[in-house]
Amino acid sequence: MDHLRWEMNPPKLRRPILVCAFRGWNDAASAASSALETLADSLEVDVLAEIDPEEYFDFQANRPTISFSDGAHRRIDWPSNTFIAARAQGAERDLVLLDGTEPNLKWRTYSETVVKVAEYLEVESVVVMGSLIAEVAHTLPVPITGLASDDSIVRELDLDRSDYEGPTGIVGVLHDRCRESGVASCSLWAAVPHYVAAVPNPKAALALSERLEQITGVAADISGLEDETAAYEEQIGRAVSADPEVEELVNRIEADQRNRGDAEPDVPSGDALAIEFQRFLKQRDSD
Repeated sequence: MDHLRWEMNPPKLRRPILVCAFRGWNDAASAASSALETLADSLEVDVLAEIDPEEYFDFQANRPTISFSDGAHRRIDWPSNTFIAARAQGAERDLVLLDGTEPNLKWRTYSETVVKVAEYLEVESVVVMGSLIAEVAHTLPVPITGLASDDSIVRELDLDRSDYEGPTGIVGVLHDRCRESGVASCSLWAAVPHYVAAVPNPKAALALSERLEQITGVAADISGLEDETAAYEEQIGRAVSADPEVEELVNRIEADQRNRGDAEPDVPSGDALAIEFQRFLKQRDSD
């Protein structure tokens, strides 16, 4: 595993699942990365390994930042991709978290590194969280859809295969590499309103966190996200009501969304994915 720096000897993990989120193109309104951060803050964690950014980033496009520690010592923070071992009291399994940043370069090599780490740590499956900009209303439940990258998993979970054609991000490339390597994988996607996509969306992060718990059986402390969601809805509501044109737009989107049935998506829903994915893992254990 080139360009990987281990920070500790990997511990023995209990039936781990690798959970990934990447800052960048697949992280609209920072929903996926916020959900992963909330999970990490809730569990007992140890940094396992870091992927060296030198091979995977254009530092003119994704510049490192300068910060000060203790108010005196200057530190350069590079784009990071960190593997973290996470344990929860009372849970039946452990997690490995990949707190990632979408690389600029060598996506195939990067994805191969992630898959090799997953195989080395003997993870049972890979779950990737993402968020996308969509024509949805902030007033309705966050649409969560689930997809699988492997044909056998699609059949096992009775999922609808996405018919999307177009540009993809590191999530799509990583899924394809998992498929080629025979690693079970699925994704959870939260849709965020396009008219407030420039600000963090704790409501979408909360929805992802709740669905992820149903899949993994590992709970995060979501009380902070719940408080942030209440404040978010209040602030967005005030801003929308103060602008008649925006209010008309939101009302139209809400009506269209209700007519489409996107308020509780079924292609497939996060709830259905959670139930079927748990069943899929149990079947793998018994085989």
